[in-house]
Amino acid sequence: MRKLVPWYALALLVVLLDQLSKYWVSVSLRYGEVHAYSGFFNLVLTYNRGAAFSFLAAAAGWQRGFFIVIALVAIIVIGVLLARHAGEKLFCFALALILGGATGNVLDRMVLGYVVDFLDFHVAAWHWPAFNLADSAITLGAVLLVADSFFPRARRASAAR
Repeated sequence: MRKLVPWYALALLVVLLDQLSKYWVSVSLRYGEVHAYSGFFNLVLTYNRGAAFSFLAAAAGWQRGFFIVIALVAIIVIGVLLARHAGEKLFCFALALILGGATGNVLDRMVLGYVVDFLDFHVAAWHWPAFNLADSAITLGAVLLVADSFFPRARRASAAR
């Protein structure tokens, strides 16, 4: 159980930073308001009722419950994986980032009915879909899981210690 503490602490840190940043942007900007900070980055308050890249955002409302269930199942599966692999540092670091991000976004979905997004990167008039810190943690965690998959022997060796 002690081996799980750092991973859950990291996940909690991600949730806290995500929720604080969403709160700050929500009280600082009006919906759709854009604050330009550079030639490639803006803050903009948007609400995403869908999934990544606003997938299913225009659906009739059923997607909210669907995405909540998917996130809760993912949170449970990640908890099981963390318990089974608590000594595998890179694997668990990646899972903790995903856990924190998924928790941050599902909290929004459950409380607000949508996910608050605000990070807007762009090149000229082409804008990447707005996202948030939770999305960033999930993406980084996924990249680290892929990287970890290339080193299975190293992961097993670190778990044996």
